Amino acid sequence: MQFWTDRAACRPSGPASAPVFRFRCLAGIAIAGLATVALLVPAVAHAQYARPETSASSAIGENYHVEASGTLWNPDVAGHISSEQFGIIGSNIDFVDDLAFTKTRFKDLRIVLRPTRKAKFRIEYTPIEYTAETTLKRDIVFNGQKFPVSLPISSTFDWKVWRFGYEYDLLYRSRGFVGVLLEGRYTQMNAERNAPVGDEFTTARAPLPALGVVARGYVLPDVALNFELSGFKLPPTWVKGYEANYYDWDIHGTVNVTNNFGLQAGWRRMTTFLSIKSDLGDVKFQGLWFGAALRY
Repeated sequence: MQFWTDRAACRPSGPASAPVFRFRCLAGIAIAGLATVALLVPAVAHAQYARPETSASSAIGENYHVEASGTLWNPDVAGHISSEQFGIIGSNIDFVDDLAFTKTRFKDLRIVLRPTRKAKFRIEYTPIEYTAETTLKRDIVFNGQKFPVSLPISSTFDWKVWRFGYEYDLLYRSRGFVGVLLEGRYTQMNAERNAPVGDEFTTARAPLPALGVVARGYVLPDVALNFELSGFKLPPTWVKGYEANYYDWDIHGTVNVTNNFGLQAGWRRMTTFLSIKSDLGDVKFQGLWFGAALRY
């Protein structure tokens, strides 16, 4: 497990690539979080993997052992990024004002494995990518390279998050539950700037744990309201030169057409702050999403 940034530059003159910097931290935290998830597997693996038993009064949609859902997410984007190189301080580059990123629709995949009534193993993959072309309204410095005002520039911001988690429902009733969530997350962020004066990119990758709470309540036998909050914070006093925090809010409703199929709609907010030495990324995605779930 590593937590690092990579930088490289392609320019008309000078070295072909800049040195690669690796910042190792949080390995112990990340390994501990992922190991805890792994250690929880044997605790339920001995149980026969069959559809969990539920009572006759259980709500529609609760009698399953595998659930797969896909969503379309249309979030607003807000944030900024900066990158230092060769001792040159980077500009605080705004995603909207400087790079002209606009609202874009993304896909999200979620899988739930449920070996017992209260235990769930969760996998989620969220890829996000923004691209835009614009003319700079001011001089900016990114990764040691200056991009002057009025320069045409194309930008790409790529964000991928894998989530591997274990959920245990401490309180489970026929019409809802409240549970805790332990996750290991792997986040990768890529930012690239292309212009006639040269190309620059930077990459940040971080395996981190997350803790959260999950709740569901059925307002009708076939209509559920869901709430989920997870996150993690690394104070700057823990590891010198590093600071990180991220939070993921998800509030949505599910209309279960049958026990095996449901339609979903909700609102999600995902924020991440990442500071590594003199590199910084602060991003926020929030907006409505729509999806469907298949269960067996």
